[in-house]
Amino acid sequence: MKKFLNEFKAFALKGNVMDLAVGVIIGAAFQNIVTSLTNDILNPILGIAFSTDFSNVVLPLPNGADPLRLGAFISAVLNFVIMAFVLFCIVKVMNRLMALGRPKKEEAPAASKGPTQEELLAGILAELQAQNDRETAVAK
Repeated sequence: MKKFLNEFKAFALKGNVMDLAVGVIIGAAFQNIVTSLTNDILNPILGIAFSTDFSNVVLPLPNGADPLRLGAFISAVLNFVIMAFVLFCIVKVMNRLMALGRPKKEEAPAASKGPTQEELLAGILAELQAQNDRETAVAK
């Protein structure tokens, strides 16, 4: 149990908890902005097509069952898509900023320069000529 508490203490003091708390608070505030955008701007524009408040668009069901609230569902989907897009943009910008802060990877040091292909072929040719000269000298 003591080990568990020490691990939790180390986790909480790293700053992860504070970062998470700040993110949740900012996310909740931003959610209100997105909800207002959807309900106060996008829904009225979409409502023009339905000649009614878009969030009140319902599909009645038989036998007196609760109607399907399609307008409210589509509003929730719009909220999600807007939030997902904004979060994607934020993460993309943050990744770029993080990349600017990192030192660029140094190029790997050039491999020890060995002989080039031409030099190797010239060496093989010289060896073959020397071998041929020795065989000719032995044959004489």
